[in-house]
Amino acid sequence: MNFTEANKSDNCLPYTCPERSVSTAVYVFLYVCAAAAVLLTVCGNLLVIISVCHFKQLHTPTNMLILSLAVSDFLVGVLVMPTALIWLIESCWVFKRIYCMYFLCSAYFLSSMSIYSVALIAVDRYFALSNPFLYTKAVSVNTMCIAVLCDWCLLLAYNLGVLFFNLPFTSLIMCPGDCYFLLDEVWSLVDLLVTFVVPLAVITTLYALVFVIARKHAAAIRDLNIHTRTQASNNAAESMKSERKAAKVLGILVSVFLAFLFPYFIYTVLGNVIETEVESYQKVLMLVCLNSTVNPVIYALFYPWFRKCVKLTLTLQIFNTDSSLINVL
Repeated sequence: MNFTEANKSDNCLPYTCPERSVSTAVYVFLYVCAAAAVLLTVCGNLLVIISVCHFKQLHTPTNMLILSLAVSDFLVGVLVMPTALIWLIESCWVFKRIYCMYFLCSAYFLSSMSIYSVALIAVDRYFALSNPFLYTKAVSVNTMCIAVLCDWCLLLAYNLGVLFFNLPFTSLIMCPGDCYFLLDEVWSLVDLLVTFVVPLAVITTLYALVFVIARKHAAAIRDLNIHTRTQASNNAAESMKSERKAAKVLGILVSVFLAFLFPYFIYTVLGNVIETEVESYQKVLMLVCLNSTVNPVIYALFYPWFRKCVKLTLTLQIFNTDSSLINVL
């Protein structure tokens, strides 16, 4: 990304962070808001992790993908958001050089992990709706856990590879007050394709097909209700309604995710064409981080099981004997 500060010479010029232009009260308020956002992100996603891991009724293939997304969001809240918020508030990188590299590696890896988790959710929903019988037979919790683990390992290897192959040839700008990583034109294009274009194409294509299938299911449910009233038809209708509801909720999750992520990658594309400012980059990066805060709120609004699990967790009922067998659906 070609920031305006990237035109500096290789030797860093003497630099001090600018004086604060806001009052002490506003400054304290900004840090209180930042702490609240980090706390909400960490606690919200931790509740999702505890819920899916503890209650056996939630051990389903789809929930393993939600667990993967929650883990990546939790790590964003722990490893990325505090530093990004301090950087944004101070308008200056105030940490050490080595921490800059750690921060950038964590941010790039976890953001790519989030988008691939969402892509896997889209694949899962399409497969479940288009081939429900084959899905039930072929996709198990263990199979999904292996797929998720492979996803994490491959993305970690890719991000480490990008860092390894580019450090000798690109500018890692870490002068006092600065922290950003510049890829050359070829690697910028490759990274854009791998971390955004390909998964975005998968997400949008499959969710378009999911909603087409969901409409067909809705028509089938109406036909079943009109022509038959047997127990078998009622069970089939309920099953299709359940799948449609899951697709709808996850569609909302995907839409919100793309709304938060899209400005960042538009900015990435523009950064390869025109000069852009680090301050603007910080703001779009924060949008990506705040998506990790919003996801648990979506679960709370649309998943009754999550609200019930939160209540059981906060009241410490999960420590009771056989609490993992409680019906939460």
